[in-house]
Amino acid sequence: MEDVYISSFEMDPCTSANELRIFVGTWNVAGRSPVGSLAVDLEEWLKPQDAADIYVLGFQEIVPLKTRTVIGVEDPTEATNWNLLIGKTLNENFGCPWLTPMLNPVSSDNYQYVKVPDCERRASFSGVIDSTLMRGRWITQYHQQLVLGGSKYKLMASKKMVGVFISVWMKKELLKKYCVSNVKVSSVACGIMGYLGNKGSVSVSMSIEGTSFCFIGAHLASGEKNGDEGRRNRQVSEIFKRTSFPRSAKDDDNRHPLTIFGHDQIFWFGDLNYRLDLEDNLARDLIKKQDWKALQGFDQLRKEQEDGGVFEGWREGNIKFAPTYKYSSSNCNRYSGGLPNRSGEKQRTPAWCDRILWYGKGVKLLSYFRSESKFSDHRPVSAQFSTQIEVMKSTNSRFLDKETNFHNIMPPEQIGPSINNEEGKPTLLSLIVKDTESSSTHMQVDTNY
Repeated sequence: MEDVYISSFEMDPCTSANELRIFVGTWNVAGRSPVGSLAVDLEEWLKPQDAADIYVLGFQEIVPLKTRTVIGVEDPTEATNWNLLIGKTLNENFGCPWLTPMLNPVSSDNYQYVKVPDCERRASFSGVIDSTLMRGRWITQYHQQLVLGGSKYKLMASKKMVGVFISVWMKKELLKKYCVSNVKVSSVACGIMGYLGNKGSVSVSMSIEGTSFCFIGAHLASGEKNGDEGRRNRQVSEIFKRTSFPRSAKDDDNRHPLTIFGHDQIFWFGDLNYRLDLEDNLARDLIKKQDWKALQGFDQLRKEQEDGGVFEGWREGNIKFAPTYKYSSSNCNRYSGGLPNRSGEKQRTPAWCDRILWYGKGVKLLSYFRSESKFSDHRPVSAQFSTQIEVMKSTNSRFLDKETNFHNIMPPEQIGPSINNEEGKPTLLSLIVKDTESSSTHMQVDTNY
C-alpha cells in the first residue's frame, strides 16, 4: 500500500527552487568572555531585526591561546556562554527574553541537531522535564516555552576546538516547512607541529531538502613575514583534505556528502590572516583616503587566488570597508603601531584578516560589511546571502495537509474505469481506494519535521 502511495507522487518528480536568507559572520574575540556590554555589540552585528533564515557564526580565540588551553582538555564553558548570548540576542527581538532557545541547555562544545519524530515528542517531554528540574533555574524558561510557543531560532549545530568555534541557528518554522537532515560537525587541527588546535577549522554539514550545505569556520597561521602566506595556503589544503563527515547509524537513507567539495553550497569564513604586501605607512595613507580599490591590489588573499595558490574558483564580495585588524586594544579605534610607535605596542600593518568566501551555484551575495564593536582588536565581518534550495514537489509536505488520505489525493470518480482490469475485477489500487473510503486505512504525511 505504501509503495502505491509513494509511486503515485513520484510519477512526476518535479523540483522547485525556494529562497533562503543566510547570515554568515566571523569574529576574532581575542580571548575575551562574552560579558558586559557585549550584548549591544552582538545585536548590532547580527542585525536580528532583518531576520535571516539561518545564522552561521564563526569565532576565533574564544579562549586565550595559552599552553593550558591548547593542549589541555576541552572546556565547553565559553562555547556555552556564547551560545546563550547568541540565542538571547536572536530571540529577544521576538518577545522571548529568556537566555536560551533550547529545551535542554547545551553543556557540550559539540552539539548537533537531531530530528525527533512527532510520535516520540510527547514521550520525550518527561525526560526533558527531569533534566530541567536538575537545573532549577531552567524550569521557568521551559514553562515559558510551552506557554508562549517557544523561541524563533533553534541551535542546529555548534563545535569548539580550543579557540575556534562555530554556531549555526535556524528559524524553527523552517524545520516544519523543509526536511533538514544529516547535521554533522567536523574539526581539523593544523596549528603547532601541524596537529594542535590553536589553528585549524570547525565545520558543519547539513542538508535542507535536496541541497547540501557546508560551513567552515577557520583560524589560519598568523604572521606578516615573507612566506607566511604559504603556511596559510598549506593549512587551507590540509583542511580540505582532512575534513570529513562520515556516515553514522543515526543517518537517514538519503546520501550525504562526505567531504567539503561534495556539497552544493560551501561557505568558508574566519580569521584567515592574509595580510597586505605593502609598507605600513603607505597602507595607512590609503586607509585615510578610503581608497579600498587601490588597497585591494596589495591583498595577499586576492593575489594567491589569482595565482592559483589557494581558493581557486571561490568568490568573495567587493571589500568596501576598512581593514579589520589590528586595533591597538579593546575600546580603541586606532590601529596598532604606526609612527610614532607607542611603547610596548605591537607594530602591525593593518589588514583584512577576517574574510568570508563561498563556492557553488545558487548563491547570491546581498551585502558584505564590517561592524564597529570595539570588544577586541578585530572588527566583526558579516555577509548576507540569498540561496536557492532544491525542493522535491513530490515529497514536499507543503503540498499536502497533515490529515490527507488517499481518497482525497485520487478520488475514485477521477480514476474512472481504469481501476478495473480487463476481467472487470477490482485492482489493488481500487481496493485501496475503497478501503480509504471506509476509513479503515488512513494515510497521512507528517509535517512536523
